[in-house]
Amino acid sequence: MTAIAVTIAGSDSGGGAGIQADLKTFSALGVYGASVITAVTAQNTRGVSAVEDIAPTVVAAQIDAVFSDLAIGAVKIGMVSRRETIGVIAAGLKRYHRQAVIDPVMVATSGDHLMRPDAIATLKEELLPLALILTPNLPEAALLTGRGIAETETEIARQAEMLLKLGVRSVLMKGGHGKGKEATDVLFGEGGVLSLSRPRIETSNDHGTGCTISAAIAAGLAKGKSIEDAVVAAKAYLHDALVAADRLTIGQGRGPVHHFHHWWGNNRASIDGPSNVAEVQGDLGSMSRSG
Repeated sequence: MTAIAVTIAGSDSGGGAGIQADLKTFSALGVYGASVITAVTAQNTRGVSAVEDIAPTVVAAQIDAVFSDLAIGAVKIGMVSRRETIGVIAAGLKRYHRQAVIDPVMVATSGDHLMRPDAIATLKEELLPLALILTPNLPEAALLTGRGIAETETEIARQAEMLLKLGVRSVLMKGGHGKGKEATDVLFGEGGVLSLSRPRIETSNDHGTGCTISAAIAAGLAKGKSIEDAVVAAKAYLHDALVAADRLTIGQGRGPVHHFHHWWGNNRASIDGPSNVAEVQGDLGSMSRSG
């Protein structure tokens, strides 16, 4: 059967994050992508200038249209800025007996806030208990737990435990906002603790990184991978997309990662992709396991 994933998120008119980044990621990893749009943003590489939320009734109708027809293998949830929309999505997941990859999109790479303050409590109460895996960066984890931004391994673990107590099955604490020569993400869940490290990439083209890794995890789950294997493959894919990001010249601000780095953008005369593309696995040699 065809692997299918659906993204429930906002639209980024600049194409680097949100629905657009999710669908690019699904496609790059060999998964058919469907979508439920929760909001439309006027956005480019320099920031967000306007946000228009989609009516909750229309969000619910999209959910029913997609889930009643397509054999959805995985669900990824991104930007949901209103508590009414969160409630509709939670009801839809329960109606179709689904759990989801949830990326708690609260602040854009540009620093623009994308979630209303009154929606955070609803997110924690209604949606997080339906999370197969939650993928917060360090500032998002701090907002969700009411603590300061974690600067130590002990504090990262403490905040992850707090999030697990909300009913989340697994938590991937992303270290992109951390310091040091390596960017380390740590997965906490039923299988223990898995630490994933890659060299930190110095680039201004990092728009949509959170959307991309969560979508890549959903793509792996849609193809039948375990949570752990999906996270490992997603980390490798995002790292390669960041390495290749400077091949692109997009906009005047923080550009996107290169979702299709395997196929084009290598300064080659031809943009034709290889005839037999293997699934992105990545070099796992630098990844350490514990737990």
